[in-house]
Amino acid sequence: MSTEPEPGPAPQDTRPRYTRSDPILLTVDGERFRIRRRDEQPGTYDFDWLSGPHDYGFGISRADGPATTLPEMRETIRTFLAEIDPVTGYSKE
Repeated sequence: MSTEPEPGPAPQDTRPRYTRSDPILLTVDGERFRIRRRDEQPGTYDFDWLSGPHDYGFGISRADGPATTLPEMRETIRTFLAEIDPVTGYSKE
C-alpha cells in the first residue's frame, strides 16, 4: 500500500475554517471568484475560481495580518490569471 497522499478533498478535520461573514464575490476580467477569509489565520484568504474550467483556486497570506483590500484582491486575481495556460486551464508552471 502506498504512503503517498491520494487526490481528493481534505479530511473534514484538516480543512480550513472560515469566518462567519459572507464570502466576497468578485468578477475580474470576466472571471468570477469567491474569496473567503480563514477564521484562525488573520490575513489569510482562499480564492475559488468559480468560472474556471476546473475546480481550481489559490490562497494568499499576509505576514502583517491586516485585511487585504478589494483593489489588492483584484490585482492578485489578475496575477493568478496571467499564470494560467489558456489551453489547459492550469498554471503554466
